[in-house]
Amino acid sequence: MAKGNAWVLGATGQIGRAAVRALVEDGWEVTAASRGGGRDTRWDSAVRTTALDRDEGGALAAALGDGCDVLVDMVAYGADHARQLTGLADRIGSAVVISSGAVYEDDQGHSFDTQGEPGGAPRYPVPIPETQRTVSAGDATYATRKIRLERDLLAAGGVLPVTLLRAGAIHGTYCRSPRELWFVKRLLDGRGRRVLSYGGTSRFHPVHSSNVAELIRLAAGQPGSRVLNAGDPQAPTVAEIGEAVDAVLGRSTETVLMAGAPGEGGVGSTPWSAPHSIVYDMTAAERELGYRPVTGYAQSLPETVEWIAARLKDKDWRDAFPAMLRAYGEKLFDYAAEDAWLEAYDRRA
Repeated sequence: MAKGNAWVLGATGQIGRAAVRALVEDGWEVTAASRGGGRDTRWDSAVRTTALDRDEGGALAAALGDGCDVLVDMVAYGADHARQLTGLADRIGSAVVISSGAVYEDDQGHSFDTQGEPGGAPRYPVPIPETQRTVSAGDATYATRKIRLERDLLAAGGVLPVTLLRAGAIHGTYCRSPRELWFVKRLLDGRGRRVLSYGGTSRFHPVHSSNVAELIRLAAGQPGSRVLNAGDPQAPTVAEIGEAVDAVLGRSTETVLMAGAPGEGGVGSTPWSAPHSIVYDMTAAERELGYRPVTGYAQSLPETVEWIAARLKDKDWRDAFPAMLRAYGEKLFDYAAEDAWLEAYDRRA
């Protein structure tokens, strides 16, 4: 007997694909909604698909019809989406909504939003509990929109129970901006050395899409108004990630450690690089939902690396991963700047 009817918004995205599978395997009847109305080849044939632009006036309300037992929202931001969901509270039993660990602020007011400013890198407690202060709600940035979404939805908890998942650095297949690309492409290009700033000790807590899906599955079956972190069982350093990617591809790379911040032209900078560790406390998720991760970082890495390498085959990285280009720019693979830095490093040595 089915547990109920689950709707997944943003179903063909990275987390959505995994969430649909997890819910189906747990006994839910699932409707997968996305702009294109597509389906993942690994989904059960019983999964219903529908094309939906949730920002089109009245579209979500019309598509929901009589409603659902749980709505899982991968793509909600800001006050408008919070208002949209709470306006349908009479047709939604409960919701699970993806938020972000980027909402946290340290005790000096530093956050992801200030990290590009001199001295603006956040210094969070390790690990970061859900009780840590957050940025102010607003419309200016990704983080301020996410915290506005959180606060508005939690305020409506009396009519719509919502679990908000503050995700770490999401990884796995179908990622539009796979941080592992930084290592994978260098290995495929035959680079024998790599430079890591901050001594290679940077940690930015990852979370595999299947672990987020497991949290979604658990929250769907245990409705409530709550905020929970979403992270893997490990938070490896950037140097450890490089070694793990080397192992997957059967390569050996010399890692040159830079004592401090990245050099000129971004040499030594990676998508994980930060002067202070960013690690999320998973105690609350374990206590409140009985969460146990389904995979670890190294365990999940071979599939991710294989997927990235396949996307790069006979294709420029800019075309394969345009979101990475928009996020990090050409300096992501500025080998000339790296070689110049290494030449100077060797002379000093």
